[in-house]
Amino acid sequence: MSSPLPSLYPTLQAYTSRFTEELTFREQFFSLLTHPRAFHRDHLPGHITGSAWIVDSDTRFVLLTHHAKLNKWLQPGGHADGNPDVQQVALREAWEETGLKSLQLRTPAIFDIDIHTIPARKDFPEHLHFDVRFLVEADRHEPLVITHESNDLQWVALDRLADYTTQRSLARMREKLCT
Repeated sequence: MSSPLPSLYPTLQAYTSRFTEELTFREQFFSLLTHPRAFHRDHLPGHITGSAWIVDSDTRFVLLTHHAKLNKWLQPGGHADGNPDVQQVALREAWEETGLKSLQLRTPAIFDIDIHTIPARKDFPEHLHFDVRFLVEADRHEPLVITHESNDLQWVALDRLADYTTQRSLARMREKLCT
């Protein structure tokens, strides 16, 4: 293992989930983490990303971004770009994509993990994002800043999430909060 890996590797070892797909993902993460460039976006066939499942203080709403490149509703997040501190990556990406200053981790623990395919684009081939997700809270009344990365930002009632997306990984995160 290379030097930046120890911080994520034991965190993933301690991570448990009642969702079998996440346990399978965890094993694939372990394999990826043996590569010294796992935290760099040029590492193929996939690399580590960090994202934030941003909820309001009452846990009734989640903040979604309509991703400009992927044309779908997602949680804010992005590439680690060499930073092995995925918690920091998730918070940085959440701030960059929303402009929210009130972002706070609800817990330092991993909230969810996912592996998903990103389609080929221009001169970069199809690849995988190994996404580490954290539960983050923000003030729902704070102004949002839509950047070039998003077509829109919306606070979505958790009970209306299916109106915005049918993606299993987002439904799974909702289930974690609502059951």
